[in-house]
Amino acid sequence: MAGVSNQFRVGSIDLRILSDGVFYVDAGAAFGVVPRVMWERYVGNMDEQHRIPLGLNCLLLRSQGKTILIETGVGDKNGARSVSSPVGGVNLLAELATAGQRLEDIDTVINTHLHADHCGWNTRRLAEGRLVPSFPRACYMIQRGEWETATHPNERTRATYLAENIFPVEEAGVLELIDGELAVTKEVTVIPTPGHTADHASVVIVSGGEMAIYIGDMVQHEVQLERTAWVSAFDVLPLMSIESKKRIIERAIRERALVIAVHCPYPGVGRIITTEDGRRRWEPAT
Repeated sequence: MAGVSNQFRVGSIDLRILSDGVFYVDAGAAFGVVPRVMWERYVGNMDEQHRIPLGLNCLLLRSQGKTILIETGVGDKNGARSVSSPVGGVNLLAELATAGQRLEDIDTVINTHLHADHCGWNTRRLAEGRLVPSFPRACYMIQRGEWETATHPNERTRATYLAENIFPVEEAGVLELIDGELAVTKEVTVIPTPGHTADHASVVIVSGGEMAIYIGDMVQHEVQLERTAWVSAFDVLPLMSIESKKRIIERAIRERALVIAVHCPYPGVGRIITTEDGRRRWEPAT
């Protein structure tokens, strides 16, 4: 990651992308029903197990007196890092320390959803084995429907909604369940973007006439931003996922918004433009 900028600015807000490493998933699952002959040309770095690396890009920002962390990566509990590469020891907590932030400095944690690779550092295990919220002074903001789904998983979702990432937050009394759209500050708004899960959310940041959109797990690969019909096998509501993606992409193009994608290569920040022939293209920000 040396030489890659992880700091961006929207109006008067500084955005800092923090990495929790790299997460490996089966390439076929990442592209769902799209035939391999179509997606393989865009994926040049599958490993011997036919997995592709996905970023774990979290976002740190400060807005109107609040220090906000969006997403917390895969964490380190119960072998979580065995399915990720620490990239020279990189993890979210180390990144926060490098940014000069103590765990106590975080006021608000926003999870787009509660799959294990997005909320792993919501909690940490103390030396005596007890699980506690990683950010002791933070309010954890999660969509109510997502919380209900995560705490009552079915056969399909049980493997990715992990109790150790979720229940200690409730037990500590720092959970805030939200319903639909919510302004966290006048500059930061959580919006529903269902599809990946029924209550998946994204975060819109607006300042000084500029915009950024943190899209959570709307895509696993940048080409899925260019081809809205390409959705992953992980999306529980694929048709709704397509509609959410179309709506966000159209807004991002119209507003010239920075788009922050969790799973695109670090730092996962870019813009979506329309080419002269009417196609959509992802352009990484510099």
